[in-house]
Amino acid sequence: MRYLSTRGNAPTQAFCDILLGGLAPDGGLYLPESYPQISRDELDFWRHLSYADLAFEILSKFIDDIPAIDLKSIVAKTYTDEVYCHSRNGGNPVQITPLTRLDDGLYIQELSNGPTLAFKDMAMQLLGNLFEYVLDKRGESINILGATSGDTGSAVANGFLGVEGIHVYVLYPKGLVSPIQECQFTTLGQNITALEVDGTFDDCQALVKSAFMDEELNAKMKLTSANSINVARFLPQAFYYFYAFAQLKAISEAAAKNMVVCVPSGNFGNITAGLFAKRMGLPVKRFIAANNRNDIFLEYLKTGEYKPRPSVSTIANAMDVGDPSNFARILDLYGNSHEAIAAEISGVSYSDEQIAETLKTCKKETGYLLDPHGACGYRALKEMLLPGEVGVFLETAHPAKFLETVEGILGEKVEIPEKLQEFMKGEKKSEAMTKHFADFKAYLLGRS
Repeated sequence: MRYLSTRGNAPTQAFCDILLGGLAPDGGLYLPESYPQISRDELDFWRHLSYADLAFEILSKFIDDIPAIDLKSIVAKTYTDEVYCHSRNGGNPVQITPLTRLDDGLYIQELSNGPTLAFKDMAMQLLGNLFEYVLDKRGESINILGATSGDTGSAVANGFLGVEGIHVYVLYPKGLVSPIQECQFTTLGQNITALEVDGTFDDCQALVKSAFMDEELNAKMKLTSANSINVARFLPQAFYYFYAFAQLKAISEAAAKNMVVCVPSGNFGNITAGLFAKRMGLPVKRFIAANNRNDIFLEYLKTGEYKPRPSVSTIANAMDVGDPSNFARILDLYGNSHEAIAAEISGVSYSDEQIAETLKTCKKETGYLLDPHGACGYRALKEMLLPGEVGVFLETAHPAKFLETVEGILGEKVEIPEKLQEFMKGEKKSEAMTKHFADFKAYLLGRS
């Protein structure tokens, strides 16, 4: 399998090369040159597999430059119930991403059971193991640049912590991530450096993109990304869509045939992975992108015009993105056709007040405590599901990661999982950074 740039002006590359490379040389994002088609027989067989075995079956269709025996070992090492052991509300940790019924025809898929209690762990733990394998084989070292609006930073930091040959720089917007999110990547030390940027998430993301395009910087430092701009970051996110389908099919054949998936969306890597799965043959009827007030994609669906703008701060901060990187991949997947995109993806946006109301209502009516992002997904399905459809929304983080926000909404204390308490005991270590690329470049060159 070879990979192509969305801009079409870069040579095709093998998986291991783009794994270490991040952006394509022409500034585009990599996509596979083809999409392996999954037959109905394969889908039926897959529903009997463990999460790790399912992940291997999918990943092996996109990676042919790592021996199958090694790839299977890497995947098996990643997806264990010991690593993804933080299931709540009675979910089965062996399932890794358990599906729980909240209402008639409405299910939640927990993606927050990994080491940092956010969905980014689903990909980042695998990515860390893949990097370690490839770097060891090549005898190389590398610097990872990652912009975060909250969860990516902690997942990257914990996925690569202590991995030989890797130094991670996490860029995050000052004062715009929750205190618990911040402590998950600023207290680690070792090979993790946290850079507190005086700006927004979009400013952080712009710094990372500019670094990849700077010839002088790349000549002196080997750089890559663990954000969803790296195709190897979001490919593993396709696994849980197939796994949700398998779980739903075990409940009801009819339910599986009418599956609608709602994805709380910020940088659009998560929903892009779902669209990948659909392109491969996963029979998802349609997707819903649930946004907060940063509703650039919703405007595109309505008008056909993509107009990025500065992000605004909300209580669902991980979705505070004003220029989603993965929009380029969505355009490529659908041949730049607004009509084709709008036919399979609908959108909705919610205010802070609506998110808070939904969080309280869900807790009262179902007993399940959502995080603010999951609340967007839940509300979207409640409002937009059609008769006969069965909805699955993704719960992307544990609510305790947004402790002050959630407790303020509920007016009651929220239990903090032991794993998060461990992070909170550490000492914050971060370095201040402006939003100007010249300053960031000088800083990196000084570390080269």
